[in-house]
Amino acid sequence: MLDRLAHAIERHCQGPWSETAVPRLSLVALDELIEPVEVTYEPMICFIADGAKRTTAGERSWITPPGEMALFTLDLPVTAVFEKVPYRAAVMRLDGPTLAAVQMELDETGQASPSAAAVTAPMAPELVDAVTRWIQLLGAPDDIRPLAPRIEEEILYRLLRSPLGPVMRQWSLADSATSRIRTVARWICEHYAEPLGIDDIAGMARMSPATLHRHFKAATGMSPVRFQKHLRLQEARRRLLAGDATAAQVAQAVGYVSATQFNREYRRAYGLPPGQDAFRLRTRLAEAGEVPVLHDGAGAKP
Repeated sequence: MLDRLAHAIERHCQGPWSETAVPRLSLVALDELIEPVEVTYEPMICFIADGAKRTTAGERSWITPPGEMALFTLDLPVTAVFEKVPYRAAVMRLDGPTLAAVQMELDETGQASPSAAAVTAPMAPELVDAVTRWIQLLGAPDDIRPLAPRIEEEILYRLLRSPLGPVMRQWSLADSATSRIRTVARWICEHYAEPLGIDDIAGMARMSPATLHRHFKAATGMSPVRFQKHLRLQEARRRLLAGDATAAQVAQAVGYVSATQFNREYRRAYGLPPGQDAFRLRTRLAEAGEVPVLHDGAGAKP
């Protein structure tokens, strides 16, 4: 069944990754190893049909092999390393209203439980089949509008009945601790260049600063301050790789007041000063005849 899923992804994926005509579905197909990808994932689930990927977020690191799925419950800056190719994956962006509607149809809602931002589990054969049929709709465009929502609901139903079910139920609750941490994480992603006031974001989450810190680190593997720093450095590296600004200009654009602090933190994260790191990456990509890969599927922000 994994072979059928991998074949469907390969047939319909245009390039290393592609958005598709099926709402909330993207495909990833890599045949050669590439540089590690730094990206901010949105809430999504990644179904791995072939190959393997190592994902690192803060202090956590895990490998997702073929036949497993990885669930991301909030906006999360990660580093993705493709450890085995060919790599084939389907990515589903999570839609809160659709998930809530499917959950209401279940006879048993189960018990919601707090969770980290990312969780992995094996895919049941019935789930692999549903995801494969979802992708195969790309070969019958007239069927997408009437059938894609129904297959998406089937996939969500099977996910809710899977080991990921408790995590997904917690994600869908409107006022759970998980949803409040998700709100804070998204706010930091959208305002990463601004000063971060811990009291302000704790008020946003309706938590004390200590409680916010505990829940945020449990969810992301990082403190809010480190989370913001990770976002700033990711964006700085992307801008430096584009080559349209100096290191000092980039530092200021991503929120650093001190260029010295920026250089120190950038070197600690990437092993080289900003300019040298960008030159090394551009040279390596040019030698390989590649263009910069800024994300590895839908649900990812460059």
